[in-house]
Order: sequence, then C-alpha cells, then structure tokens
Amino acid sequence: MAEQIQKKPVKIVETVLRDAHQSLIATRMTTEEMLPIVEKMDQIGYHAVECWGGATFDACLRFLKEDPWMRLRKLREGFKNTKLQMLFRGQNILGYRHYADDVVEYFVQKSIANGMDIIRIFDALNDMRNLQCAVNATNKEKKASGRGHAQVAVCYTLGDAYTTEYYVDIAKKIEDMGADSICLKDMAGLLTP
Repeated sequence: MAEQIQKKPVKIVETVLRDAHQSLIATRMTTEEMLPIVEKMDQIGYHAVECWGGATFDACLRFLKEDPWMRLRKLREGFKNTKLQMLFRGQNILGYRHYADDVVEYFVQKSIANGMDIIRIFDALNDMRNLQCAVNATNKEKKASGRGHAQVAVCYTLGDAYTTEYYVDIAKKIEDMGADSICLKDMAGLLTP
C-alpha cells in the first residue's frame, strides 16, 4: 500500500505593514495610516501579517512620536482572524546592540501579552547563540499562556562556505533548539526558485 502524502498548503505572510514601508520609506507609516486597510486585509485569509518588529519600534519612538505598544494593541484589535507576526533580531531584540537575557525574555513576554502571535527570530550571521534566548522565551510564554510561536529564520547568502550542507546543519540546530518553524530570510534577494 502506498504511503499517504500529507498535504501541506502554502501559508502566505503579508509583510506590507512592516517591511514594505521599512524598505521604501524608512518605516514612516503611522498607525493611523495603517488602520483603514486592516479590516480588508483581515478578510483575505493570510496565515499572518508581519506588522511589527525590525525598525518599526525605533521609528515609532524616534520619528513618528508614537507608542509602538499602542500600535501593536490597535493592530491586534483590528486583525480578528489573522495572526500577527513580528521580526525579532535575536539577542538585539529590535535594537542595534545585544541585550541581557532577562531583557530579551521580558520583551518577548510583553510582545505576546500585547497581541503578538509569531515571533520570527533571526541573526544576520546565523549565530545560534543569538537566537536561543528568544526561542526559549517564546516557548516559555507558549507553555504559560498557550500563545506564542517561535519561528527562526535562516539568513541566506552566497559564498564558498554556504553550501547545502551548511544550511541543513543550521536547520537541524534550529530544530534542536526548540523552534516551532523555520523560514528562509533572503534579505538581499539572492535566492532563486
């Protein structure tokens, strides 16, 4: 008897509320500019909407004079059927330097408590040490509250050292550290189908 093949539908994550304006207009979209489209986006059927993290936190505070936590709560309120996802810079959280483990843990806890579902964790150099604390914190919240998904991104690049074996090894390490899912992060647009 032939083995039954399990269907795994493609899940689409929309990144327009984080990456599109981060890449195109230096993360200057205000929360009020985002809110009118939220209800329509929520009806599309996306697996998740990546709407927070990366440079959004810094830009809210520094340039837009907004409370990034209020943005997250307003987006959570509007997206009733769609998971919210954030980009999390591992041990750097959303900043530009390393933070202590307890700060990482508390930030993950508060992100989930304020409405975040999926924490997409990455380190630009695929340094596992910079990912582990955030994965542990997300899993701790999932155990405590039933909410939180630790997705770890493998950062893709080209070069002699970056072989198929390299990426398989990284993926196995990510699985071993307790990630719920793995994704490829191709920041430079190098990966072809």
